[in-house]
Amino acid sequence: MDLTLIVVLVIALALFFDFTNGFHDTANAMATPIATGALRPKIAVALAAVLNLVGAFLSTEVAKTISGGIIREGDGGVQITPELIFAGLIGAIVWNLLTWFFGLPSSSSHALFGGLIGAALVGAGIGAVDFGVVVSKVLLPALIAPAVAGGSAFVATRLAYRITRRTDGQPDRRGGFRVGQIFSSSLVALAHGTNDAQKTMGVITLVLIASGLQAAGSGPQFWVVAACAFAIAFGTYSGGWRIIKTLGTGLTAVKPAQGFSAETSTAATILASSHLGFALSTTQVASGSVIGSGLGRKGATVRWSTAGRIAIGWVLTLPAAALVGAIAALVALAGPVGIAIDAVLGLVFIIGIFLRSRSTRVDSESLDQEVSGAGDVVRPRSKNKRGRSAR
Repeated sequence: MDLTLIVVLVIALALFFDFTNGFHDTANAMATPIATGALRPKIAVALAAVLNLVGAFLSTEVAKTISGGIIREGDGGVQITPELIFAGLIGAIVWNLLTWFFGLPSSSSHALFGGLIGAALVGAGIGAVDFGVVVSKVLLPALIAPAVAGGSAFVATRLAYRITRRTDGQPDRRGGFRVGQIFSSSLVALAHGTNDAQKTMGVITLVLIASGLQAAGSGPQFWVVAACAFAIAFGTYSGGWRIIKTLGTGLTAVKPAQGFSAETSTAATILASSHLGFALSTTQVASGSVIGSGLGRKGATVRWSTAGRIAIGWVLTLPAAALVGAIAALVALAGPVGIAIDAVLGLVFIIGIFLRSRSTRVDSESLDQEVSGAGDVVRPRSKNKRGRSAR
């Protein structure tokens, strides 16, 4: 197949992955403010889309980790061809859409890494993957970041409720957290743009380097940054309501103080990781923060069955996407016919999953009705023996 044509196909598929990343991960920033009523669903996703767009222009450190870190650059250049990158993207997209269909907040980032690693192992051998970078910049952050975010959210939630402790006859002071959520969730959306949009920038840069159209070791060009920024913004605006429902209402009943604490912890963790070039999963960080905030509010209940399903998804994402990417790579190695088969099968799966999703539709209106009143502040109960009300 003509090199220019395969490069164009890979770029188009990468931007489609970026689009799926947007609607898959909208929940990371906007699930909690929607759950508490701080923002209406459509306004929330519009705000997240704009801030994802802006955030994508703020940093390229994560993009460099992908374009020049996970896949080795040997003496002859990058040890992966555009055809194999095409196969890896198919693995990532298939897993993204499958987990979206089931409303499972899995990691788009790990799906991308898994797809690329699986394709590289099949087409270029084990030496093509720098497992040192995978461990230090992908796997370790996947273990540490959610725990750090969850711990921070736990402490922040406890502190928020202690500072605003109420007694009978005093005006409620916790409603202000709902206003604060507008700013904290906006910060998460901005942080998400600085981390997740860069992963697709890294993939496009990788295929340009692999095809000899860009110098090895260089970062993403401006047009790549702009294209990825708009793709993830459009994806974010499309909603991703299934995962918003799971993260906003499925893990724990979120109150304004919890939401503010969770969002602030999520944003701080993501921004720090982006600065260090860690290609972490923003989904895992957001989920950890929501669980931590649920544990931090006295009387709140964390639905551990849902948390368990999410954790299983975390564990399966990278190997499952790697398996699909490896299978797609085996087919792609047959040449132009193999790439055409991959493209047709991928298109059939995409159309099939969207048609199937219409039978169990989740949209902004149904979600708005479901969370109506869910974020009301807790009413103070009567004084106890020490003259303080319950929380």
